[in-house]
Parts: sequence; C-alpha cells; structure tokens
Amino acid sequence: MTRFLLDSGIANDFVHRRSSVSQRADEERHKGNRIGIGTPVLGELLAGLGGSASRERNLQRVRHALSRLILWPFDRAAAEEYGRIFTDLRERGRPMQQIDIQIAAIARSLGNTTVLTTDSDLAAVPGLAVENWAT
Repeated sequence: MTRFLLDSGIANDFVHRRSSVSQRADEERHKGNRIGIGTPVLGELLAGLGGSASRERNLQRVRHALSRLILWPFDRAAAEEYGRIFTDLRERGRPMQQIDIQIAAIARSLGNTTVLTTDSDLAAVPGLAVENWAT
C-alpha cells in the first residue's frame, strides 16, 4: 500500500475537481492505496477561502473533499522529521518554504508516502518520492 499526500496546489485541484487529480485519486483508492492531506494543507485550503466571493460554496467543497481524504496530523514524529529536513536543507544552502518542509516531514514520518505536487522544490528533499498528477 502506498500513501499519497496531496500538497496545497494538488489538494485545491482535488477540491475543485480540476485536471485529473480526483479521477486519479479514485483509481488509486480502488487499488488499495490511501489518499490524504496533512493538517498544514488543510490550514492553507481554509485560509484561501478568506477572500473568496463564494466562500460558503467553496467551504462546502472543502468539507466534501475532506470526506474523501485522510487527514494526517503534523504530530511529534513529523516534527522530528521537520527538524532533520530543515537542518539538511540549511546545510546544503537550499531554502524552502516552511509549509513545504512540514508536508515533506509528514510524508517521511508516515513512510511509503508519495507527495503529489506541482512544486518541484519538494523533489530536493532527500528520501521523498514526488509525483505531479496535475499534468
């Protein structure tokens, strides 16, 4: 079984049923794989609703999407991975957004997890499998 952790951009495509992300997620679920987001991604999705003219409709879309996703926490194991990833990236002179490090940390703490992203920065994290389902 593989876990697929959606980053914010791909999660947004999933919520709004853009590209083939939702269809691919359904296919992977039928294969027995698990699809989800991390709590930092949920925070970004909800923050994005703040300025939306159709806030209530989009909030309903997020809630519906959450019923089809696993919500993985940024827990102690993820925090420990975060520290390792942050240190490694700093030592290599490779800056990265905090939320991307959190997403990578959740994925690495879960094990056997592929991050779905359109952000090539995440490919710089050692030991992290990255795919783009939005293409």
